[in-house]
Amino acid sequence: MLTIALVVAGSLLPGKDLPAVPINDKLEHFLAYAVLSASAVQLFVRRLSWAFVAVLLVLMGIGLEFLQAKMALGRMLDRADALANTIGVLLGLATAFTPMRDILLWLDRRL
Repeated sequence: MLTIALVVAGSLLPGKDLPAVPINDKLEHFLAYAVLSASAVQLFVRRLSWAFVAVLLVLMGIGLEFLQAKMALGRMLDRADALANTIGVLLGLATAFTPMRDILLWLDRRL
């Protein structure tokens, strides 16, 4: 929930109020949504839950882009950002088919 709140805040705050990050804007979008989606894979067991969360994340990314345009805080709607978000969601979902799927269980056994 905290990560979702950070993504929403980072998407809606005026750009001048955000810290400068030395990576490409599209990469930021991609990584943020990949982390959100991969987290859902860690938290939910059923594939149907993963699909539901993936759809919600894609809709959230698109909705935030529209809000950026409507709020007039120096941000604008960027379809490329929405695409980067969606690709990030898909990559995060793909972790379900890798050994990364159980990384939290692995960490729990280590601690």
